[in-house]
Amino acid sequence: MPRSSPLALLDVQGLAKQYGDATVFSGVDLQVAAGEFVAILGESGVGKSTLLNCIAGLDSVAGGSVHIQGTRITALSETEQALFRRAHLGFVFQAFHVLPHLSVAHNVGLPLLLQQRPDDARVDAMLQAVGLQGFAARLPQTLSGGQLQRVALARALVHRPQLILADEPTGNLDPATAEKMMDLLATQVREQGAACVLVTHSRSAAARADRVLTLTAQGMAS
Repeated sequence: MPRSSPLALLDVQGLAKQYGDATVFSGVDLQVAAGEFVAILGESGVGKSTLLNCIAGLDSVAGGSVHIQGTRITALSETEQALFRRAHLGFVFQAFHVLPHLSVAHNVGLPLLLQQRPDDARVDAMLQAVGLQGFAARLPQTLSGGQLQRVALARALVHRPQLILADEPTGNLDPATAEKMMDLLATQVREQGAACVLVTHSRSAAARADRVLTLTAQGMAS
């Protein structure tokens, strides 16, 4: 049985994903230490977003294991996975997944509210960090794609998660704003001792990582 590495905050071993008879990927091994930033590149359709979903317990796996801080996520029930994500993970979704009926501030503060530790000052600080000061009361439908991307990033980081999973977090941003958001992500990783896994098509974004890996159907390569 695969064992969690004592040095890895994230330890993925032999992970496999299938849709019906089609194999998306198999044999994926990945270890990420606290304070480490890892980028994953790969061709479209190879399963980069699916890999992040499997790591987070948002999608089922066909084989292998995922340990986060020593907890085997792949062995937890759906409810246990949801509670674990709420406490320990920050996920930047490519499709944003903001709640349309909540204001920008309430969307960003949702992770803190779910943990029963609301912190308006922390929310305001995150909005300042992503350049959305003055947007707190706005609703998502009044924002541009780039602004929604920054809301998603602020929400993922506001509760200082131990593991950040980022799916194309700069895809809707202009180059200057993208650089600032990558600075914010890197600061969270290094100053808070978090681990980050970024999947992207952008080689400039990937260049900010400590390691760059490539996902193929047969697994991960450096």
